[in-house]
Amino acid sequence: MNAQPEPATAGSLRTPDGRDVRWFDTGGPAGAPVLLWHHGTPQTGAVIEPVAQAAAARGLRVVSCARPGYPGSTPLPGRSVADAARDALTVLEALGVDRLITAGASGGGPHALACAALAPERVTAVLVLAGIAPYDGTPDWFAGMADPSGTGSALLGRDARLAHAQTAEFDPNSFIDRDYAALDGPWRALGADAQAGSAAGPDGEADDDVAYITPWGADLSAITAPVLLVQGGRDRVVPPLHAHRQLERLPTAELWLRPREGHVSVLTALGTGLDWALGQRDGAPAPT
Repeated sequence: MNAQPEPATAGSLRTPDGRDVRWFDTGGPAGAPVLLWHHGTPQTGAVIEPVAQAAAARGLRVVSCARPGYPGSTPLPGRSVADAARDALTVLEALGVDRLITAGASGGGPHALACAALAPERVTAVLVLAGIAPYDGTPDWFAGMADPSGTGSALLGRDARLAHAQTAEFDPNSFIDRDYAALDGPWRALGADAQAGSAAGPDGEADDDVAYITPWGADLSAITAPVLLVQGGRDRVVPPLHAHRQLERLPTAELWLRPREGHVSVLTALGTGLDWALGQRDGAPAPT
């Protein structure tokens, strides 16, 4: 296996309704297993270095898409989680990919699950790191978040979420020391990509937040592939309750709780999670 990733190819796909979807593809040898990676909120959709390296070390080809409203992808106000997932599946069809592992971190988690629900016959495994659970209408959904104001404002609609973006500032208490260490080390590229993801305006992030707290448009009970949920016990952005709520809805899921990790530092488990996903072809158990 080649442990050094090749630069990703970037392209654009025109959807039947006239929108552009920006996609990225690291390529690889013929027959290489494909990882469909779903980015967090906000990011650009580019395959950032730690994802590319973890995938290349395991012989994986990575395909990723910018969701509507992020750089290169036409905004789609009112989009659901399933709408963005369908865009990604359409890109895969155009690239000739028919079997895949679907994975995502944070806001990418719902979209990874939606892909598995929409195309169960194509997905071999699902990996979710620090993923958001479907909104259940209770205050508990926000419990443990250092700053719930973004998704909270989305409850009032897209205009309210866009207005919130005009004055919103990052709460440094959202991250623990391990998160900052990860951002200074192996996940340094995440910070720069998040800044680039929001540089084109608030549409992508606002539409993400609205999509998370409205019906996703995908039936999670339709997922037949094995699912691994990886959750940091000290996550202040997407608290552990979200992982447990997902587990309740996913009969094929296992939960790997990493008690000392936060929202970013839990991403250091990506490589182990990918090992698990590849091992599902051989009936491998979830990590313990």
